[in-house]
Amino acid sequence: MRAAFSKAIVDAAKADPKILLLTGDHGYALFDDFRKALPDQFINAGIAEQNMVGVAAGLAKAGFKPIVYGLAAFVPVRVLEQIKIDICYENLPVILIGDGAGLVYSHLGTSHQSTEDIACTRAIPGLTILSPGDRFEMAAAMRLALSLHSPVYLRMGKSDRGDIHSAELILSAGEMLKVGGGSANTAILATGSMVRTALDLVEQGLDAEVWSVPSIKPFNCKQLNDIAKNVDLIVTIEEHSIIGGLGACVAETISISSTLPVCRIGIEDRFSNACGTWDYLLKEHKLDAASISYKIHEFITRIKIGSSVK
Repeated sequence: MRAAFSKAIVDAAKADPKILLLTGDHGYALFDDFRKALPDQFINAGIAEQNMVGVAAGLAKAGFKPIVYGLAAFVPVRVLEQIKIDICYENLPVILIGDGAGLVYSHLGTSHQSTEDIACTRAIPGLTILSPGDRFEMAAAMRLALSLHSPVYLRMGKSDRGDIHSAELILSAGEMLKVGGGSANTAILATGSMVRTALDLVEQGLDAEVWSVPSIKPFNCKQLNDIAKNVDLIVTIEEHSIIGGLGACVAETISISSTLPVCRIGIEDRFSNACGTWDYLLKEHKLDAASISYKIHEFITRIKIGSSVK
């Protein structure tokens, strides 16, 4: 996925000299091709992320198209006020890239883990939020972001879980993409790294259809309601807090027009207890495939018990 991102920005910047890449002293290997091909369009702003966002806003007002890169714990979380006031209040065409979203910087601890970035950015008016699940969605998300004339936050996981699509695709803002499973009574809506996990569960025998949600905001309420009409349960899975993320988007939308149950699976309201590998932290937060499967079956059992009591 990161290779697809690197290629996308190099190709775009070659085609448009107004595109500039700003980094907060991160991503050196990732940007080797960009720096080699387009040194005059690369700015290392140093470990000063708030200033970097302000610089990007000024460049956007001068007619440039800045892409601002940082770890998701810093962009957007550390610079939320600057994103709100400097970029979004002015509706400036700045693309913000948050790399290493979720738990993937596991060994660096809570300071480098970003489990609240969607929740933080969703409430900022005018900010599009994209969360691609593989290299094809990444390329499509970058094309979409570059076509907009407004602020975008693109959430990127550092670990590549493998492809969920088999070919290039075109992504529209708000669009959900069916990626697996047949017609079933359960629909799984997943985003980012968790799409691959959802597909793995179906391949292991879980009876569900799987939808990838690469666009968190805007959110396609009509498409969700159409999905909801054909199932008895919706499950959301995300490498993000259950508060304010994809699960919240879905539950808020469903509650307006339906009583359909929504099982939200994500990171509970707590920090990580320990450092370790990414796989270790997924297990700690019960986001590994076995734990997710158990949560889904437990939720279904509770629904059945509740129905029988009534």
